[in-house]
Amino acid sequence: MNDSQNTALTAAEIAQLWSAYLNSSMSQCIFLYFSNTVEDQKLQSMLQEGLQLTDAHLQKLTGFFENEGLSVPYGFKPEEDVNTAAPRLFSENFSLYFFYNMAMFAVNFYALAKTLSVRSDIVEYFNTCLMEVNEYETKLKQMLLDKGLYMRSPHVIPVKETSFVESKKFMGGLFGDKRPLNVIEITNIYSNLIRNAMGEMIMIGFSQVAQSKEVGQFMVRGRDIAAKHTKVFAELLEESYLPVSMSWDMEVTDSTTPPFSDKLMMFMTTSLIALSAGIYATSAASSARKDVSLNFIRLSAEIANYAEDGANILIKNGWFEEPPHPADHDELANR
Repeated sequence: MNDSQNTALTAAEIAQLWSAYLNSSMSQCIFLYFSNTVEDQKLQSMLQEGLQLTDAHLQKLTGFFENEGLSVPYGFKPEEDVNTAAPRLFSENFSLYFFYNMAMFAVNFYALAKTLSVRSDIVEYFNTCLMEVNEYETKLKQMLLDKGLYMRSPHVIPVKETSFVESKKFMGGLFGDKRPLNVIEITNIYSNLIRNAMGEMIMIGFSQVAQSKEVGQFMVRGRDIAAKHTKVFAELLEESYLPVSMSWDMEVTDSTTPPFSDKLMMFMTTSLIALSAGIYATSAASSARKDVSLNFIRLSAEIANYAEDGANILIKNGWFEEPPHPADHDELANR
């Protein structure tokens, strides 16, 4: 008897399966909507492929939960959370870049899920998912390159000599002269700039189709935060005479017909906030120049407050699905 038949799932494995179900059910709704608004045949083909992947993942994940005697997450339902008849909200170029970023996030998620899993069938499942989304991400990247839409990080000509830091001035940057940004810092800044520029466009679109005034105002606030962070990162690059280019068509239409439920849009937004918080923390830790790392820390505090307000909206409206948890033994004893 192998370990998948006699070993209970660990907390980490249940957590990754649960998160995978919610993300896959959300992605299913997103693919369904965009497949009805996209006209480009190659992108349409990629959306159909993405939809097939999410359908297969949801079936497999449902089997895991049922076989373990666990409740299948509620997640998102096409009949509740997507309006496939809604008109186009974003331009096709932006839609392509949006799906490319979804694929990148999926690669990172499944890579982590695989490393956290131990039971052979769970490891095999996440490994298969990782290979699938890795191939999917590569195809979308090639489409962006073919269309001339892929935004490369700045080109630099690094010094040829190997050197070691000899002065604490290397860590400076708050006052006085600042050393040039190194390639690690440039990568951190540029990738966060692009991510916030994309987030700003998503928030603009969501703000004009939100059905609840509270959700609409939350999206407007997110739009303004993303615009502010984009400006901070752009200024850091410009100070080092590095180009800040936006080659994509970041168009949001004037549609006010909601393609998604407020619940789905809030979940996606809070998920992006959580992702940004983790990336900011990593960026701060790997950026040696003090002013750069402090900017990431300062901006992290702002999105932490935003995230808390988002969680409160989810809870208030009964949209916050609680992750699986063990029994509260103190509560059981008090009964």
